This record gives sequence, C-alpha cells and structure tokens, in this order.
Amino acid sequence: MTLADKIVVALALMLLPFLYIEFWGNSSQGEVVQIRSANSEDITLPLDQDKQLHIKGPLGESTIEIKNRQVRFVDSPCQGKHCITTGWLNKDGQLAACLPNGVTVQIIGRDQRFDAVNF
Repeated sequence: MTLADKIVVALALMLLPFLYIEFWGNSSQGEVVQIRSANSEDITLPLDQDKQLHIKGPLGESTIEIKNRQVRFVDSPCQGKHCITTGWLNKDGQLAACLPNGVTVQIIGRDQRFDAVNF
C-alpha cells in the first residue's frame, strides 16, 4: 500500500462518522403515522391524537395504538408476534410490520432520513 493509498483510507475513515450522523443519525420526532394494509387504503394520522385502530389483513385484525405521540402494534393474528415486540415508535423513519398479516406502520416527520443508500 502506497502513502497515497494510506492517506485516502485515513480520510475516508475520518469522514464516515460525519456521514453517518448526517444521513442516519439524529432522527427527528415523528409528525404522523402511515398505516398500510394489504386489504385497505393507506391511512395517515397525526401522532398527537390518541387512538386505537383495528386494521384488517389477510389473517385477521391487527390492533394499533397511538398514544403520547407514539404508535405500536398491540395485537396481531400472526404467529411470531415480532410486530408487537417492536414496541413504541416515535422517531421519523421508524417502521414496524406484521408481514404475515400485510400491515405496516411507519412514522413520518419533517426531516426524512435515509434508511439505506443505493447506487
């Protein structure tokens, strides 16, 4: 490895923390929640109104709760219940999904962040 290669690698390593913070860190507070279901239209609701929803999917009904500017799956008919163990979501870009039942919940805020960069 030449001296120039070492300098390029060192500069890239020094730049990585800045890029991580700029594109993936410091998520803002979410403003609304977008709920998608395989069996119905998308629903967008503000996080500042407490509500409990029953969303129908192919397996049955998923229960979603909005409370204290947060959202979570309370119950779902899937077997693994991974959507429920995701817990409360409140930051821009956070997502929980019950894939077997075809229901997803995503937080959307003012400063949308990237969850991946593809070229």
